[in-house]
Amino acid sequence: MDEAAQSQKRFKALFRRGTDMLHKGQTDRAVQLLERAHQINPEHVDTAVNLSGAYILAKQFKKAVEILSPLSEREPDHPMVWTNLGAAHLGNPILARNEEQQQAIAAFKRALAIHPAAPNVAYNIGLIYRDRSEHEAAVYWLKEALKANPNDKDARRLIEKLTANN
Repeated sequence: MDEAAQSQKRFKALFRRGTDMLHKGQTDRAVQLLERAHQINPEHVDTAVNLSGAYILAKQFKKAVEILSPLSEREPDHPMVWTNLGAAHLGNPILARNEEQQQAIAAFKRALAIHPAAPNVAYNIGLIYRDRSEHEAAVYWLKEALKANPNDKDARRLIEKLTANN
């Protein structure tokens, strides 16, 4: 087997194992494996998306943004790129500043423009607006979340809470 074939085989194994670790919630191990896969093939979109997701779960938000920003230019119609970029820009919602919140909202809205029923995206926008005390906007986005997932009890509860205070 030549060197290129060995490299491709190694990449596939690292990507598969890293993705499996990510799905199992073993974030640190997923980061290690997906970083190695990404080094071998930095152009592989799913590796970059999964690595950025692992970085977000590991609270390494800047690393996720570093991967996702150029990827958003290369893959402007990939909803997970924008969903993860929104989460990466937001970082810790409690500590997020206005600029980070605005970047997150813009990325999340882009994800919804591409895939209107993208899971949890409208809900996340609603949470940002709730945290900003912009209750009318929060209720709007939480209602959008219910359109995507009518069984979202958290969105329904938040709408009731936000509208009861008015």
